[in-house]
Amino acid sequence: MRICIIGLGPRGLSVLERLCANASVLVPADRELVVTVLDSHVHDGGQVWHRRQDPKLLMNTVAAQITMFLDDTVEAAGPVLHGPSLYDWARSIADAPSSGDIPDSVHREAALLGPDTYPSRAFYGSYLYWTLRRIVRTAPATVRIVLCAEKAVDLRDAEDGSQRVWLSGGTVLDGQDAVVLTQGHLDTFPSREESAMARFAKHHGLRYLAPGNPAGAALEDIGPGETTVLRGMGLAFFDYLALLTEGRGGRFLRTADGLVYRPSGREPRLVTGSRRGVPYHARGENQKGAYGRHEPLFLTPAVLERFRGRAEPADFRVDIWPLIDREVRTVFYGTLVRDRGSPERAREFTRAFVAAAGDRPSPPVLADPLAPAPSAREERVLAEFGLEERWDWRRVAHPIPEAGLAGTCRFRRWLRSYLDEDIAEAKRGNVSSPLKAALDVLRDLRNEIRLVVDHGGLSGDSYRDDLQHWYTPLNAFLSIGPPVRRVEEMAALIDSGVLSVLGPQLSVRASPDARRFLASSARIPDVTEIATALIEARLPEADLRRTQDLLLRNLLARGECRLHRIPITDGGSYPTGGLAVTRRPYRLVDLGGRPHARRFAFGVPTETVHWVTAAGIRPGVNSVILTDADAVARAALEIALPNSPSSRPKETGESWIYS
Repeated sequence: MRICIIGLGPRGLSVLERLCANASVLVPADRELVVTVLDSHVHDGGQVWHRRQDPKLLMNTVAAQITMFLDDTVEAAGPVLHGPSLYDWARSIADAPSSGDIPDSVHREAALLGPDTYPSRAFYGSYLYWTLRRIVRTAPATVRIVLCAEKAVDLRDAEDGSQRVWLSGGTVLDGQDAVVLTQGHLDTFPSREESAMARFAKHHGLRYLAPGNPAGAALEDIGPGETTVLRGMGLAFFDYLALLTEGRGGRFLRTADGLVYRPSGREPRLVTGSRRGVPYHARGENQKGAYGRHEPLFLTPAVLERFRGRAEPADFRVDIWPLIDREVRTVFYGTLVRDRGSPERAREFTRAFVAAAGDRPSPPVLADPLAPAPSAREERVLAEFGLEERWDWRRVAHPIPEAGLAGTCRFRRWLRSYLDEDIAEAKRGNVSSPLKAALDVLRDLRNEIRLVVDHGGLSGDSYRDDLQHWYTPLNAFLSIGPPVRRVEEMAALIDSGVLSVLGPQLSVRASPDARRFLASSARIPDVTEIATALIEARLPEADLRRTQDLLLRNLLARGECRLHRIPITDGGSYPTGGLAVTRRPYRLVDLGGRPHARRFAFGVPTETVHWVTAAGIRPGVNSVILTDADAVARAALEIALPNSPSSRPKETGESWIYS
């Protein structure tokens, strides 16, 4: 029996763990299951999380809320094999002697890591690598694992129905009973604008970096003092800030006046801006422990069941957004009541407010979903509890006041004050701060939202207009921002003069006359920055139409996979850039809509079939990634078990590893 896993990020690793766990009870003792794992970074924790990357790059999830293993909350059909969370693993190695497997740098970080610390991505890569070695070491006697540091470039059916996998080095893997695609973020071909910018930069001797993973960016050609525009202020922006400042020898120092930056003199002169004009919100310091989360008050199991029972797809703005709005407002007001009264008083408020709001969507203000009108019953409850402050989505989503748009100098003064306020609220924590507690609700509701919107749960036009183009970026801005430390560093860099921020609606154009990039704010156009380097500070969107991945390109060219399409209200369909798969266990779908019995895919390339596929595995919350991995592994084993000829028993318990 042979199964091939393509891609060894967290999802591929989880499928491997689930194959071994299920094989322990499903594979007879006289059979052998050979699992081949393909990833060019198979020995380093995968491409995105490779353990040799710059340790200055941080995760945006705390150590106690990261795991690779099942626990008793996970509703999986296969055996639950417990293992340590990232934090538990760190504690176990902190005092252990250094070795070739666990270098000194990993020991040092482990010793300093607390449950609510944000680990480096390299440290997470080391945890993934340790997990892989543990899986290999503890695999059942019936399982042989082959790790191959190559990419898959093609996949075809053999005459007997088994799968043939072509590797980048020219080898062909024959006789695979099932193939599981668990690729993560894949490189894409540049858009028309990106191609034009790259050509312009090459022609004039400038530097241009297209969207990509900052860990692999070629930054060495950007010189000291060189004016460099970072377009975008999301997570990748903060990565580039770290690499181009601390990574160039600068130092952040904690003083009585706060965090200050001491330049090395090797930094470029950085300029940034974005459409919104402000960076992602800092994450509130974690006060929920490893497993704590907001328990839904409106997007309850009963409500989710009603959505699943509907004959027609939902409309996000009409049906779902009002419920999200109520979840957020309830937590915001409840936290205010607790601050001014007691936990019991807050519980009384929550019961009264939920009863007043009900669990049925009320007609939203369609012209502006950020301006829902509280009902008269809700207003009475707020008055009864003495709450005069009102949650304002418009102010949270678009915080720059009109006075802040009266010129770049005024904007920059306002921005520094805004950053200080965001830092202060984040330090209060995701339970104590009314603002950060409310925003953390959005993160906690991701599973519930997935259950409604995945697999065509929305109409195509609502998915495109309301979820993909509106709520998803809003959710990212409000709830998946960086650790507060990163926003403190941004403020210190502004104070030091290393970083300048332009106003909202950033525009960057290539000027043939100036032979430079010109950056300015469309809302505050009084300042134009002239730059010789431009970095697109974002990851490329998952889009099958533009992927550089040879495997997916070959499958797409032959019609053996297709784009996910969502029917729209007035007929026709919306072609997303996602890779089409069936419902769980996520079989690959061909151009004619036929699922392939032996091919499975889940993870980032299936974005739009599934929502927010880049999220990680959390312990204690019945992680959907773990239940997905278990379902895929069992489906692959069901294919392999009845049809594979008996293999000779393994002579040793060792798994094979080659590069």
